[in-house]
Amino acid sequence: MEKIVKILIDRFYTSNIKPFPFVEDIEANNLLNDIENNPHAFVLACLMDRQIQAEKAWLIPKKIFVILQTFNINELANIKREEYINIFNKHKLHRFNTDMADIFYLGIQDIKNKYNGNASEIWFRNLRGNMCEKLSSSLVVSRFLEFKGCGIKIATMSANILATKFKIEFSDYFSIDISPDVHIKRVLPRMGLVPQNPTLKMVIHKARELYPEFPGIIDFPCWEIGRNWCKANNPDCSNCIVESECLYKKQENNS
Repeated sequence: MEKIVKILIDRFYTSNIKPFPFVEDIEANNLLNDIENNPHAFVLACLMDRQIQAEKAWLIPKKIFVILQTFNINELANIKREEYINIFNKHKLHRFNTDMADIFYLGIQDIKNKYNGNASEIWFRNLRGNMCEKLSSSLVVSRFLEFKGCGIKIATMSANILATKFKIEFSDYFSIDISPDVHIKRVLPRMGLVPQNPTLKMVIHKARELYPEFPGIIDFPCWEIGRNWCKANNPDCSNCIVESECLYKKQENNS
């Protein structure tokens, strides 16, 4: 178990994909990665990532930009709730268009009113000049939870992406849990880290046991393994980064 955890953690520290490929659409991906100028695009995409394919949810900010021809936070905040509802329903942006349009609208209002129109203030606090105070992971997660429609899975996922993909420094990382998706719930049992068909709580607490100072650190490596090699059918074990330690591979060799 220790060897497999080391492989996962080493993968996290050696992987530095920029810009991170949230989606295959280049313009949408550039918008999502631009957290210096458009941090609200990332936040709003996180809020949309519910009960639809992640790739479809992450495309919504770019689609809104194309429709409105602006993504300026103040201009977005001036648009009425009803117009967002009409846009979502007309263009079928989500599975639950009316509800998610409301969440999108309220998310923009919160960013403008609570964070001075600068969504990056969710995860850092300016002191003076270019100096920034490192916030605790618990505070950042709790701030995401304050957005309507944002549950603990999305809140921890958002904080995890900030820490792992954008390298935002927090004062600690122990409140950032793994965010179990279909890949992670398949990969961890195959590696022998949790039983087959694990509950979400089982996955979360196992990650806390494996690396208590930053449980979410194994999120990206496990997701990458599931997406690229450890597929539901015909897994590509020979190219997988944990092949030498994987229980699934060992059982396959013994069968």
